[in-house]
Amino acid sequence: MNLLIYHLLTDAYSHKVVGYCLYHTLESEGTIMALQMAIEAPPQNKRIGLIHHSDRGSQYCYNDYVKSLKNNHIRICMTENGDPYENALAERMNGILKAEWLDMEEYTDFLQAQERISQIINIYNQVRPHASCNMLTPIEAERHRGKLKKCWRKRKHEHKEIKTIPSRTDL
Repeated sequence: MNLLIYHLLTDAYSHKVVGYCLYHTLESEGTIMALQMAIEAPPQNKRIGLIHHSDRGSQYCYNDYVKSLKNNHIRICMTENGDPYENALAERMNGILKAEWLDMEEYTDFLQAQERISQIINIYNQVRPHASCNMLTPIEAERHRGKLKKCWRKRKHEHKEIKTIPSRTDL
């Protein structure tokens, strides 16, 4: 079977996957379908002041995608330098899905893969607790009011020193 791409939108507060689409390419169509699912998902009243954060992938810069965000009054925020730490939630989400489910499974056709992705997202949202959400599942965290306690130790993010080549005046 050919490579399939899953497009995800995750709520930063609850870590709930609010929109997703399995698609044949990384093109914007799959990303737009995932965004549409997120926009149509209840509760509608929580959409005030939303910010869409992403890396600078072309699928997020596509005119129709940007237009859909703006038409739904969703502010756009993108990473600066392509540093994975700038998009840590998405990187972590992808890591969890791959490590806990996707890397261990093979699919014979698109429909089977699509059904399994839906099952995995439901398990992730309804069953899997998160240390970053006070050990609540994303569904439980979504219902929670106030700040969620982080149940993990923060790692210090150290930037690697950039080595420069001395100029002639430095020699």
